Amino acid sequence: MAQTISEFTRDGLTFDVTDSGVTRSDDAAAADDVPIVMLHGFPERASCWDAVTPLLNAQGYRTVAPDQRGYSPRARPSAVRDYRTSELARDVIALADALDAPKIHLVGHDWGSAVAWSVAGDHPDRVATLTALAVPHPGAYLRAMPRGQLLRSWYMGLFQIPRLPEWLLSKGVTSPRAPQIGPPGFTDHLRTEIVEYGALTGGLNWYRALKYGDRGLMNRKVTVPTTYIWSDGDIFLSRAGARGCAQMVDAPYDFIVLEGVDHWIPQRRPREVADAILARIG
Repeated sequence: MAQTISEFTRDGLTFDVTDSGVTRSDDAAAADDVPIVMLHGFPERASCWDAVTPLLNAQGYRTVAPDQRGYSPRARPSAVRDYRTSELARDVIALADALDAPKIHLVGHDWGSAVAWSVAGDHPDRVATLTALAVPHPGAYLRAMPRGQLLRSWYMGLFQIPRLPEWLLSKGVTSPRAPQIGPPGFTDHLRTEIVEYGALTGGLNWYRALKYGDRGLMNRKVTVPTTYIWSDGDIFLSRAGARGCAQMVDAPYDFIVLEGVDHWIPQRRPREVADAILARIG
């Protein structure tokens, strides 16, 4: 029986991990032993998958969800450059190595999708399948800018300002009159699991490190079997970017549209997400 893990390390950083489901090591079960690695977005942690992972575990799959760089307390470097996407992607490979997994099924939501696209593009030999939620391939995202995406991305400019976004977001979720946003309990999640947990600056640094991004990734096609899930109620991601995603995948590809759903797909539609992951893996 393979051992579950609660953390892994890379370059002196320690990442907290939620590891659940079946773990086996016998050769007969090798195909089933490919773990599903699930990457959260902003402002989320591994807990964003709490409604999805039991559905996958019930089908015999192991799920591993890390609190990523900037979120895990022992993995919060101070330099913005340390949050560039290439570093986030290498963290995922380090997790796969810690699992002793030659390949992983990779799932991401929001920023976790952006990281997953990068992992699949740079390390296709380590990714068995990819399921991306909300955020399309970076190339499709960029090409959609003049077709409506730029206006939807206004907040990224705000997040470049030092300290101000931290103050605004902290004030917004700690006020007794804080508006309830997202799925039920999400405002409380922001207050306790992000702001009070000390993860806000680390999460914002992912945006601030975009200036150090890999330009080549924009044109690098993904060559692993991929499912992309987009919701038509998402105010942050345009239809143009969603539709353009197919051009960036040179492998079996499915595009799923969830109607009447906002950005928070794992919490709103966990069953549909689990079904899509299982269909891609199958």
